[in-house]
This record gives sequence, structure tokens and C-alpha cells, in this order.
Amino acid sequence: MTMIVPVIISASRATDLPAFYTEWLMNRLRAGYAVWTNPFNRKSSQRVSFEKTRAFVFWTKNPAPLMPHLDEIERMGYHYYFQYTLNDYEREGLEPGLPPLDERVETFRALAERVGKERVIWRFDPLLLSDDLTVERLLARVKGVGDRVHASTERLVFSFADIDAYRAVRRRLGGSYREFGPEEMRAFAEGLAALNRDWGLALATCAETVDLSAYGVGKNRCIDDRLLRRLFPGDPALAAFLGPPPQRDLFGRIVPTKSLKDKGQRENCGCIRSKDIGAYSTCPHLCLYCYANSAEGAVRRNYERHRAEGEGLVQTGE
Repeated sequence: MTMIVPVIISASRATDLPAFYTEWLMNRLRAGYAVWTNPFNRKSSQRVSFEKTRAFVFWTKNPAPLMPHLDEIERMGYHYYFQYTLNDYEREGLEPGLPPLDERVETFRALAERVGKERVIWRFDPLLLSDDLTVERLLARVKGVGDRVHASTERLVFSFADIDAYRAVRRRLGGSYREFGPEEMRAFAEGLAALNRDWGLALATCAETVDLSAYGVGKNRCIDDRLLRRLFPGDPALAAFLGPPPQRDLFGRIVPTKSLKDKGQRENCGCIRSKDIGAYSTCPHLCLYCYANSAEGAVRRNYERHRAEGEGLVQTGE
């Protein structure tokens, strides 16, 4: 088994570790390593050492189980921030494993109060449409959430659902939902910009090709060197990994001083290098649009094979 020593840990794009696997995560932090298995080759695993890790990026729709452990994580010397997905698809039943919206809003506020709003990124993600869920109605859902949480964050990130590219997603959604077209993307961005006049958030898309800069929407980096530099300026090991900020040349063009792009992500992803320690088909939220879950049966089998004391998220060889 190979060993790697990443500086930044993604926890996790593949599953909701804070919501369902907090005990395992804390056990691995105390042990100083975790084992990650390649989803495309189950015989290939890596020992992920936290010896040089300086920051965790937590991806979650319900961080409540992890929040009591934040003091311990900080005592271990790790930095962190949250990518918090807070959608309102309750009427559609697209996120069956989630707590009620009101509870998730209160958790969002409580987390921001605990760690600071700059460390809680609000994601309304992904966006999808149906005959009933129009652009206008979806904007009303975003407004309903944003009016309640905009004071607890600095940034709103969104993406447009990729339905046709994932057979399992298309199967779960049936024929009721569809992707955005270019004009609908622009209409949504225009409506969101109008809402944001009252919120004052930084708006950004995640891994999208469409240019919505005319509406004040930028392109996000979820694993973000700029944010890490701003949040944790006094960490020399982190600063050495990130390198100095990009500079401008004589013509005003931004010139990166160090290439940090994560080449393992999609072409339009702006994230810098990190190591994800999650596993696909392990998230009991069972969101119908999720590309990381292949089928409900697989999720339930993997969840049953999980052991909080295990080195990896899912036990093998049982």
C-alpha cells in the first residue's frame, strides 16, 4: 500500500462525512491517517497520512454531528472551513435523508456563529428544473433560504445539474426533471443578481463553462488557495504549500506564481490540489440528483459494512 502526505484534505466530495461518519473521522484524526480505496480499482488503496496536513475542507448538508468535535480538531492544529449545501427541495422530495429545512437553516446559523461566516460557504447546488419547478419558482426558493442565512456567510455557490451525463441520476429522476438551457442559465443569474442586491454576497458557479460575469457571477474554487491564504495567514507550512499570491504583469494580466490546479478534477473545476478521503455510494442522504451514489442498495450495503474503528470508510474482505 502506498502512502501519501497531503497538505489539504477534502472531506468529502464523495459522501457526507460530517453528517454520517463523524466518529470514524475523529478516530482517523486521532490515529493520524486514513486508508482510501480507489473506487475504480478496489485492490488499489492508499494510506493517507495527516502528518503534513494543515487544512480540511468539509463538504456537508448537515454538519451538526461534527460541531461538538470542532474544539478537538482545533487543538490538533488543523485549520478548516465548510462547503455547506443548503437547498430547498422539500416539496419535491429530492433530498429524502435530510433533516427539515428549518433545522438545517438553524444549524447553518449556529455553525457560522461558532466558526465565523467567512468559513461557511453556502451552496445551493445543484439547480434543476421541471414543469412545476421553473426558473422563477427556483429563484423564490433561493430567496427563501438566502433571506435567512445571508448574514451568516460571505459567498453563494451554485451549479447547474448534470442529469443526462449520469445514467443513475437519470434513472432516479425519471423524466420529471431536466437540465438548464443557456437562456435559462442567464435568466437565473439575472434573477439571482437582483436578489443579491439585498444580500451583498460573492456569487460564483462551480465547474461551469457558462460565463455569467455580466451578472456579477464569478467562477468558484471550492478548495480555494485564496481563501486559505486569507483565513490562515500565520501558518508557514500552509503558506509554503500555497506559494505567494498570483501577481499582475506589466499589462495587468494575472500571472500565477505556482501551479496548484487539481488535475484530477473536471476541466472547468477551479480547485487546487487536495486529497479526498471519502467513498462513493456511501451517503444515506440518498439525494436523487447525486452522481456519487450508484444505487440505494449499494449505499445501504456499504453503510452496513462501515465500522467507526476501521482504517477505511468501508470495510473490505468481510
